Amino acid sequence: MPKFDKHVFICTNQREEGNPRGCCDPSGEKPLFKLFKKTLAEHGLHARVRANKAGCLDQCEHGPTVVVYPDEVWYGFVDASDVNEIVESHLRDGHPVERLRLPETCLNTARCPHKTADRSD
Repeated sequence: MPKFDKHVFICTNQREEGNPRGCCDPSGEKPLFKLFKKTLAEHGLHARVRANKAGCLDQCEHGPTVVVYPDEVWYGFVDASDVNEIVESHLRDGHPVERLRLPETCLNTARCPHKTADRSD
């Protein structure tokens, strides 16, 4: 089997209800992951692009969070209505969806406009 061109990691981490950091998959049913797999298959991309379930990507305040490698593109606040656009624009056509892209200043930092002052992991 040839290698994949891209890997899409979809956070499926769960936190207890009411956690101040939020939660990417509160239902535990992995709806975004399932929708990415379905949409990739519908666009004939399932052999080139792999959708992967991910544990915590440590971007809870931006969740649901999706990251595309090797492009190093991080998406935040993704919902079902965004999946087709990400698949078509980014994964098929190579153009990241800028309106969903997390700024680098929000990644791997204790402070950004979306994070609470008290980071309780």
